[in-house]
Amino acid sequence: MTLPEAVARALVRDVDGVGRIEGARALGGGCIHAAARVDTDGGPLFCKWNHGDAGAAFGAEARGLDDLRRAAGDGGLRIPDVRGWRDATEGTPGWLALEYLPPSPPAPDYERRLGRGLAALHSAPVAGWGGSEPNRIGSLLQVNPSRESWAVFWREARLEPQLRLAEEAGRLDPRARRLLDGALDTAAELLAPVEHDGPSQLHGDLWAGNVHAGPHGGPVLVDPAAYRGHREVDLAMADLFGGLPAGARAAYEEVRPLVPGYAGRRPLYQLYYLLVHVNLFGAGYLASTVDAARRIVASRS
Repeated sequence: MTLPEAVARALVRDVDGVGRIEGARALGGGCIHAAARVDTDGGPLFCKWNHGDAGAAFGAEARGLDDLRRAAGDGGLRIPDVRGWRDATEGTPGWLALEYLPPSPPAPDYERRLGRGLAALHSAPVAGWGGSEPNRIGSLLQVNPSRESWAVFWREARLEPQLRLAEEAGRLDPRARRLLDGALDTAAELLAPVEHDGPSQLHGDLWAGNVHAGPHGGPVLVDPAAYRGHREVDLAMADLFGGLPAGARAAYEEVRPLVPGYAGRRPLYQLYYLLVHVNLFGAGYLASTVDAARRIVASRS
């Protein structure tokens, strides 16, 4: 593929150890940004880029990766090192350059390392619910205000903004809106049992496409929408699209057992990601969104 000239120049100018671009090969798997393996005289890089609003949050993503790496420590998860970034400006693409950690065959203990690594990530001490800055979930704005209560954060910073977007786009009829409002009204009651469990550093978008076996077969996390929230969110996102491997889930709970009642809270967490999919990809996700809201409301009646 052809690397945009502005990105190639920036990599040479801003990334330590890069003096020459030797080639680029397109990488698939993403639906928001263009991405490539970029071969340089200093070794390969993973690079993604975009224009406009979609390319204006690479700095926030880079800082989120740094937060994840600090929280993960030596618990077994690999978080790619950030080599450089720049947010898009008018007429100039934004980009993010990372160390290249290609998918590889998983090691025999991959699942156990993944589960224990996630538990270690979620056990690292962090301060408060929220984050230091907005970032993105896909191409959508994700706000991260500090809140004293997990239930208040989840309702005000996660569910309500996505609900407003869906309504403004005309994707909700009055019946669906009433049902979703009813689901939001359960947040304080449903999430009260986990307030005492405290916040964790979250990946924030932990579906199967954002975790893979990297060099030497160990687990690698990529493409975060990182913030500080309750650890169940990462598990619920994984469960929405197939779940963690059984061995990983068992290893997680060996280290950090779940608070009783997770199955009842899971649809409220998944409602956020379903609304995100409605807003990113359209009404094809509306039926599953409404079904989740219906199950949440029914569980409280």
